[in-house]
Amino acid sequence: MPELPDPNTGVPFVSETADHEVISASLYLATHRADSLQAELRLATQQLKLMRRSLSWRMMEPLRWVRALTLGRLPRGVPLNEAWVHMQDALRTEGVKKAVSRFVAGGIAKRRLSRHRDQANDPLFVSTKAQAAFLRQPTLKASSILRPRYLLIADMGLQQCTKYRVTQKAELLRRLGWTVQIVDWEDSNEALSSLQVATQVLFYRVPGVASVLPLIAEAKRLGLKPRWEIDDLLFNKILYRRNGNLATLSHQEQQELYQLSDNYLRALHACGCGLASTEALAKQMGEAGVEDVIVLENALDEETLRLAEALLAVPPSRDPEKIWVCYGSGSRAHDADFKCAETGLIEAMQQDPRINLLIVGPLRISKDFAPFGARVKRRSELSYAAYLGELAQTDIAIAPLETTVFNDCKSNIKFLEAAILELPSICSPTDTYRQVIQSGQNGFLAEKAEAWRDALLLLARDPALRQRLGRRARETALSLYAPERILTQQAAPIFGRPPAFAHKAPRILQVNLFFAPRSYGGATIVVEAMLDPLAKAGFENSVMTTRPVIDELPDGALRYRILGTDVFSVVAGRNGGADNLTIERQIERWIDAWDADLVHFHAIQEMGVGMARACQRRGIPYVVSLHDCWWLSDNLFITRDDGQYHLKSSEIPPAPGDSTRTRYLNERRKLMRQALDGAAAILSPSEEHKSLYVRNGVPADRIQINRNGFTWPSRPKAKRPSGAELRFGFVGGTGKIKGSGLIRKALESMTRGDWELVLVDNTLNLGYPSIDTSEWLVKGTIRTVPAYTQAELDDFYDQVDVLLFPSQWRESYGLTVREALSRDVWVISTAPGGQAEEIVDGVNGSLIPIIDDPAPLQEAIEALLDRKDRFDGYINPNKASLPSYDDQAQELASLYRRILDRAP
Repeated sequence: MPELPDPNTGVPFVSETADHEVISASLYLATHRADSLQAELRLATQQLKLMRRSLSWRMMEPLRWVRALTLGRLPRGVPLNEAWVHMQDALRTEGVKKAVSRFVAGGIAKRRLSRHRDQANDPLFVSTKAQAAFLRQPTLKASSILRPRYLLIADMGLQQCTKYRVTQKAELLRRLGWTVQIVDWEDSNEALSSLQVATQVLFYRVPGVASVLPLIAEAKRLGLKPRWEIDDLLFNKILYRRNGNLATLSHQEQQELYQLSDNYLRALHACGCGLASTEALAKQMGEAGVEDVIVLENALDEETLRLAEALLAVPPSRDPEKIWVCYGSGSRAHDADFKCAETGLIEAMQQDPRINLLIVGPLRISKDFAPFGARVKRRSELSYAAYLGELAQTDIAIAPLETTVFNDCKSNIKFLEAAILELPSICSPTDTYRQVIQSGQNGFLAEKAEAWRDALLLLARDPALRQRLGRRARETALSLYAPERILTQQAAPIFGRPPAFAHKAPRILQVNLFFAPRSYGGATIVVEAMLDPLAKAGFENSVMTTRPVIDELPDGALRYRILGTDVFSVVAGRNGGADNLTIERQIERWIDAWDADLVHFHAIQEMGVGMARACQRRGIPYVVSLHDCWWLSDNLFITRDDGQYHLKSSEIPPAPGDSTRTRYLNERRKLMRQALDGAAAILSPSEEHKSLYVRNGVPADRIQINRNGFTWPSRPKAKRPSGAELRFGFVGGTGKIKGSGLIRKALESMTRGDWELVLVDNTLNLGYPSIDTSEWLVKGTIRTVPAYTQAELDDFYDQVDVLLFPSQWRESYGLTVREALSRDVWVISTAPGGQAEEIVDGVNGSLIPIIDDPAPLQEAIEALLDRKDRFDGYINPNKASLPSYDDQAQELASLYRRILDRAP
């Protein structure tokens, strides 16, 4: 980076633009490294799971017990003396039977429960089998919804192959009008993500290994027609073994190549369609069982032509008394090929001392070349431009090949490279060289040693012949393999031009942490409910969300369709927090592919504020809904233990010096404020929540109220059973912030048992519990039920007379409160907060203060128990003021239109 002098001081400084570029590059590399470590950790975890499930691991369990006991501990690491204390406590409180059971099986059970609790608190990464299976179902064909894009997933390890089969193809596709992306096949995450936005895909020279086969299957799931490509006969192990060049490799290297050959064949069969560089190679693909095979030859490209023109414009600086013969070896496996010309070449050099040999690349040659000394020169593997530069300084090019089916499948690229420099070539008479060389007219074909010798001597002795053959060779190359001809004669019929892309309705991208089939949280329910009314209002929606980890797939994106909507789902990087560069790149990918007109950010914790910067860079307007406190703090629900807020910077306890915590909060605040300042609109679901943001520096005129709707009842509430105990309900889970602990303390403090509590356990649908009430010391009845769907709301609230909502923060809205009020369910709620705005104390609910004290809640519960008869036929008199999803959608539609009308 250049250092520029300060005009005032003369001291060099780094420009702000350059400094920003360095910081961006540093963040990118750090993010890439973090993503790689996460993938490695997931792989190690998966392998550990497999090991623990293995028969050998289970068989060794008794030995692990013996070893642990000899070391004075249990297998799970608990010291024996500590375990004995726990055993004695259990005997006193639970009796012998339960205590022994807990001691013997408790280790495994405790570990399992702990693991399930970890999973319940980490829903970003955990999926049910049903969810994982759903994400692998076929989805809508990409070409019907996305911008045309050709994806090349390729082996980039061989420079020459990359040029002729990857970058050259990309150049042809772009000239046809395609957007093209090239991805290294070893970058599985990027390959998976790129597949989601591709409308065509080609796999070049990739093996059918465990990381690739799922990508091919994914391409088919997405409605693509994957085609597998190669430019060598590497997928036929029998014919490959006949390649004499392999004899020069070690036994281990040979075995690895044979295994690779099997993997190539597996990938070819998995795709079911092939692309070859020669007709002979295409024929072998057909004989391998693949019927759909097309041919695109290696050819000249604009880069090669530019380099050749520049080299031809400068006369070569070679010694006219020396004739240089050039052989380019692309890899170590060409020794046997070179031997085809070796004898004739040695004889020619012996007869004509002017003949010299230049070898570019790795090659093992005969000791018979030793007497020639400096007449044989070597160059290590060069860049393509440097290789052409070396070739241009020589007089004759040679391309010897064994006479095998393997070599008949090779292209004639060595002839083309020499021809474009007006150099004559001597080539073995394999299939593709016979097609372009007329021996003695534009080059020579040589098979026997004598033919090699005679051709070399003839060209060495006749400069005019070299010049004439070289020019005719160039004419041949340009007439058959010029970019324009290859484009019109081969590429256009194969790839075609991209179809026209347009959409009639404005496209709105909704972004939320969760989405169906993982419908967690109030914001998710709102996003799902808005789709249909917004579509009826004339908008087309898609959703960007997170997805769980699926063991068989990399951590890239997945596209699927649900609720009539296209969904682009990504794995959230662990501890992504406020800024997540990985997801910032993902939203760019989807915005570009889906052609979003406007983005609406809902609950995006763990997805990161970088998504807003992506919109700003593209000039895409965006809306922010403030569903919680994430835009102010890492804590979604901010309280102190005493229930008081401490959000303002002036309220942050002073730290000695510049503490890392203070610096973190300041830097985070900068990111969030920049994103909010750039929003076209900021929405709050309640006045209370708006005031919270205003108190923390967001201008009041920047925040609009857009009250969340909810699912209204489809029928009247079922009649309460006569004489039934009062039925309370709680759907807040086990977190302290929702008041679970307060409920337990309040109920345990009561001396009466004429009540029932219905607890909703969200993880029961995942196959394990997260709520354990076995130790609650209460006199009433507690019943745990699985989480309900929106369609099951009426059935759930039929079981409840009173909803408990002792939230310990000022909720932004309180969706379940509205659901209950609309179904004639009384609500005991903390206040203030958005959750309490529709409650009139003593009319349709009971309001208690937000304090960490169960007494007000206990008092409110007991007051209702004393008047339980009031709930026989109770109807909420204030339902008319409650909003609906249609109301919310109409407001959003009007807002979207205003923003899009003024957008450039």
